[in-house]
Amino acid sequence: MPEGKHEIIIDVPIEEVWEFVKDMDNWAPLLPGYISHEKLSEEQSNWTFKETIGVLKKKISLQVTIREWIEPTRVTFDLKGINENLTGQGYFKAEALGQTQTKMTGYLEMTAEGALAPVMNAVMKTSLPKSGQELTNAIAEKLQQHKAMR
Repeated sequence: MPEGKHEIIIDVPIEEVWEFVKDMDNWAPLLPGYISHEKLSEEQSNWTFKETIGVLKKKISLQVTIREWIEPTRVTFDLKGINENLTGQGYFKAEALGQTQTKMTGYLEMTAEGALAPVMNAVMKTSLPKSGQELTNAIAEKLQQHKAMR
């Protein structure tokens, strides 16, 4: 099962990390290949992004369903392909390391099914860890920029 996990420590208090992460409008656009997202409710949204599969660029739409919001430490979610036969899940976790530092962890796993599953899963084995790292780093960068502007 393709998966990716990335951890980073930032000099931002956990409360500020939560303020940013609790609203997906803040971080959805930071997803690598981001095209758009649409909130359907507080727990559900549709995300569209482009993924490179070999020499092909493919537009992928996923329905993201939040399973739990545990303030200020954890968001867990399920993923279901809208235009592709994909399923998955993930989480974003924050852990306070004192008053002004937070360890952020992003995790994502996805599985393709159907005729293209072997190719898609092989590509995702490489792309998911990279995308997870890019997204976690982009969130950290935004948080640090926001802190610097205050």
